[in-house]
Amino acid sequence: METHTRLLIVDDDPSVRAMLREYLEGHAFVVAEAGSGAQMRESLERELPDAVLLDLRLPGEDGLTLARYLREHYDLGIIMVTASADVIDRVVGLELGADDYIAKPFDPRELLARVKSVLRRLQARPPAEAATAAAAAAPQRRSFGRCQIDLESRRLFEADGSEVPMTAMEYELLRVFLANPNRVLSRDQLLMHTRNREWEPFDRSIDIRIGRLRRKVEPDPQGEPRCIRTVRNAGYMYVP
Repeated sequence: METHTRLLIVDDDPSVRAMLREYLEGHAFVVAEAGSGAQMRESLERELPDAVLLDLRLPGEDGLTLARYLREHYDLGIIMVTASADVIDRVVGLELGADDYIAKPFDPRELLARVKSVLRRLQARPPAEAATAAAAAAPQRRSFGRCQIDLESRRLFEADGSEVPMTAMEYELLRVFLANPNRVLSRDQLLMHTRNREWEPFDRSIDIRIGRLRRKVEPDPQGEPRCIRTVRNAGYMYVP
């Protein structure tokens, strides 16, 4: 990894910060530390990192609040570092814009692999000019179930024109399904396409998101799914 790659560790435990800093600096990262949301903002003003390792359980402003702030104001990688075993906390963090998460206690080698994976995904994105040109050339409104999705503004609408609230992760799922009609996508593929990480056993985050998305787009939300179908022991399939 290039020496100019910068990371910011946000954790209220000085021993955790020191351990992570020593390990990551040993792999040629430039590392800064913050013990709170206020210190995080001060560090961001001094120098912008390529990615933030963000603890979920912080005093004052918690990690979820800070993840939302980071995603709204900066274009950088966000990895949630949490002791929480609750899948809902992880789902909320990902829906707020985190790119990945890792649960404490963890092997530093796994954290390093996740950091590199997030950075590769960010570096592989097309330049803004190319992305804008591609978006302009493509049709911006697409039908999805009973709704219309505007790909340029990343907004979802009912047939009567009323807007349907949609998270960033729900948009990514819709985008992937639209690009793969009538094709079975496994949970692993959906996570790789939307969050660049593999599905783990007992990880129900994709199932929870699909359930929420179905309530928004299925022609009959209370009936059998017709738009996003479950393929037993395989995954999900979008049927236009």
